[in-house]
Amino acid sequence: MSLKKPIVVIVDDSSSVRVFFERVIAPMDVDLQMFGSANDAFEYLETHKPDLLFLDIIMPEKDGLTFLQELRHLPLHKDTPTIVISSKDYAQDRVAAKELGVVEFVAKPMATKAIEELVLKYTSSA
Repeated sequence: MSLKKPIVVIVDDSSSVRVFFERVIAPMDVDLQMFGSANDAFEYLETHKPDLLFLDIIMPEKDGLTFLQELRHLPLHKDTPTIVISSKDYAQDRVAAKELGVVEFVAKPMATKAIEELVLKYTSSA
């Protein structure tokens, strides 16, 4: 019986953030999927359920919280563990994120160790 690698999805319009995640998470033996736009990510997520989703709030075409609200309407994603990442740490974003079932809120810049710990925390039972 083969063990399935946990799927971790990153949605962030910043290429430098995606490079950071790739550097930190790729060595962790997970199936890492990265998207630079909410639309591309949504297309993938319509048919795939990751073990963990990292989602930027501030993106040009659609903000991360609106994206997550739409994603939560899909039965596949009613309970997908989601971690919001943002360069702006606004209280109203934290409240909205919590209402959407976000499990963690991480302010940029992110520490490598913190990201590793979050990935382990949410994928260890996958």
